[in-house]
Amino acid sequence: QVQLVESGGGLVQAGGSLRLSCAASGRTFSSYTMGWFRQAPGKEREFVASIRRIDGIASYADSVKGRFTISRDNAKNTVYLQMNSLKPEDTAVYYCAAGLATMVDIFYWGQGTQVTVSS
Repeated sequence: QVQLVESGGGLVQAGGSLRLSCAASGRTFSSYTMGWFRQAPGKEREFVASIRRIDGIASYADSVKGRFTISRDNAKNTVYLQMNSLKPEDTAVYYCAAGLATMVDIFYWGQGTQVTVSS
């Protein structure tokens, strides 16, 4: 069993930065690909970024490439999402997830953290 707890969300102006953290409990954190998803009001949840467990290879949605960076610290059981050059369209609830490399099969979700970008 893995429990995921996100933090770091908040209100920021367009062009600003935020760093999200996701702390995981359980000894099997390093067994999973970790990812971030987001859901804006009235929209479906969408993939943002993921990082593989073994080689640390990261993947990003086209909408955040070059602005967001995902990283993980297996010793601290934590995954991060550094978000730079934020845009109003990045406003959403951001969820941490643990699953398989494709991020299609998600085994665990966090409770979400709100990110609001003002114009």
